[in-house]
Amino acid sequence: MEGQIQLQVSPSTAADEQAVKELVRNEVGIPLDQPFYIQVRKRSIDARGRKVRINLTVWYADAPFEEARWEPAYQAVHESHKNCHIVGAGPAGLFAALRCLELGIKPIVIERGKDVRARRRDLAAINKEQIVNPDSNYCFGEGGAGTYSDGKLYTRSGKRGDIDKVLHTLVYHGASKEILIDAHPHIGTNKLPGLIQNIRETLLKFGGEIHFNTKLIDLKVKADQVTSIVVEQAGEAREWPIQQLILATGHSARDIYYLLHERGILVEAKPFAMGLRAEHSQDLVDSIQYHCANKGELEAAREFLPAASYSLVHQVKGHGVYSFCMCPGGIIAPCATAQEEVVTNGWSPSKRNNPYANSGIVVGLELADFAPYAKHGPFAGLVFQQTLERNAWVAGGKTQRAPAQRLLDFTKGSRSSTLPDCSYQPGIVSADVHKVLMPLIGDALREGFKAFGGKMRGYLSNEAVVVGVESRTSTPVRIPRDRDTLQHPQYKNLFPCGEGAGYAGGIVSAAMDGERCADSIRD
Repeated sequence: MEGQIQLQVSPSTAADEQAVKELVRNEVGIPLDQPFYIQVRKRSIDARGRKVRINLTVWYADAPFEEARWEPAYQAVHESHKNCHIVGAGPAGLFAALRCLELGIKPIVIERGKDVRARRRDLAAINKEQIVNPDSNYCFGEGGAGTYSDGKLYTRSGKRGDIDKVLHTLVYHGASKEILIDAHPHIGTNKLPGLIQNIRETLLKFGGEIHFNTKLIDLKVKADQVTSIVVEQAGEAREWPIQQLILATGHSARDIYYLLHERGILVEAKPFAMGLRAEHSQDLVDSIQYHCANKGELEAAREFLPAASYSLVHQVKGHGVYSFCMCPGGIIAPCATAQEEVVTNGWSPSKRNNPYANSGIVVGLELADFAPYAKHGPFAGLVFQQTLERNAWVAGGKTQRAPAQRLLDFTKGSRSSTLPDCSYQPGIVSADVHKVLMPLIGDALREGFKAFGGKMRGYLSNEAVVVGVESRTSTPVRIPRDRDTLQHPQYKNLFPCGEGAGYAGGIVSAAMDGERCADSIRD
C-alpha cells in the first residue's frame, strides 16, 4: 500500500500528526487494525475564507518512510586545468561555483566585500554610526544582498531551472528541511550566515578558491574573448588571465555597469520598480489576514499559525503598484552602498517574531518613464534611482536616518507632526515622502494605498508608517546575453548572470541562473 492524498484541515489539526493520520485512514479507507505510516510532503495556508485552512499533501504507506539523504556529486578540482572566474559571491555566484564542482571545473570566486561574519561589523556601523562602507554592507559581501535581507525562497521561475535541487542544496548546507515542504519557504537572516559559511567550506574542500576584499576594476579583451581581468587587492592592482568569466555582481554594483560601458561592452536600460517601505504592527496584519475580531481570536490563531504576510496589487494609470519582499515579524534595514544615499529593504528572522510587519510597496516603471534622463543613455533608470536615493538622504538630514510619514498622512499629503515607533535602527525623520519620491511614483502610491485600504480593512491607518526609499528591487540596467548560449553577444567567454545582469529576482532564481551559466560553460 502506498499513495498520496490532498487534505484541507484546520491549523490545529495540521499541527497534530496523529489527527492527520486518522484523517488519512478515514479518507483512504484503511482498516483500523492495519498499521501504516504518513509523511507530509507539501504544506500551504489558505486564509481566503472566514476560517483559515491548511492544505496538506500527504504520502502514506504500509512501511516506514526511509530518510532519503540528498547528496550532491561534487568533484575534487584541485588539479583541474579547466577553470572559471566568478565575480560575485551572492547566490548566483555561489551556485555557479557549486555547479562547477559537479562539472569538474575549478571555480575561482572573486568578492569585493568581506566574508559573511566580518560583514556584521560594517552592518553595525550603518545602524549605529551611520557609516557606509561602499564595499561591505547589506548588498556587498559573501552571500550577497539576500544573506542579511531575509532568505525568502519562493519563486515562480520553475521553468528556468531545478527549484528542488536548489532547496536540497540549501538543506545539505544547513537549512531546515521545512523549506522542502512549505509553499513559501523561508530561512531567516539569523540562519543564513552559517549556511553561507558552509557553502564556502564546501567550495574550498573540493578545490575551489574564494578571494574576499577583491574588487574587479578592469577587463582586457581581444577579438571575441575576455583575456584577463584586473582586480584590486589591498590597494594594489593585479591582472589575472582567465578562461571563462561569470559576471554575478548583484543589482547594486553600479561601477561594473559603467566599467563595461567604458570598455565598449554592451549594456542596456531595463524596466524596474521603486517605492517605499510600509510598516504596520504584526498584530494588525495577523488580525486582518486571519479574520480575528478580538484579542482572544488572535491569540488562538497564533497558537498554530505563523506571522501573517500579505500580497497586494493595484493598477494606477497603467502602472502596477504592488507589495514586494513582504517581511512578517521583520525589520526595515538600511541598504545604502554609498554614503550620500538612503536605501531601505526588509528582513525577518527565522521565527518571524518581531512586533512589526513591513513590505516594499513599489511602482513598476517602464523605459518611457525615464525619458527626462534620456541623455544618460543606458543609465537613465540608474540615474533616476540615484536621484531618489539622494533625495531621501537629504530629507533624512544627510545621514542614514530615513524620511518617513504616517501612512494616512502620506495619502492625504499632510506632513506628520509625530511618528510611530519603527524598526529602522538608524532612525526616521518626519518628511514629505511624496516629494522625495517625486510625482511619478508618489501619486501612484497614494492611489495604490487607498485601494489597498479597501482590500485589507484597517490597513490604511495612521498607526502605520511609510519609510523611503525602496529602490533596489532589481537592477535598472541589463547586461545582454544570447538566449541559448547565455554568452554576451560580443564575447563568447563572458556570461552575465543573476540579478545584477537582469536575469533573476531572488535567491532561488539567482541560484538557478548561476547553475545555468556554469552548464553553458560545460556545453
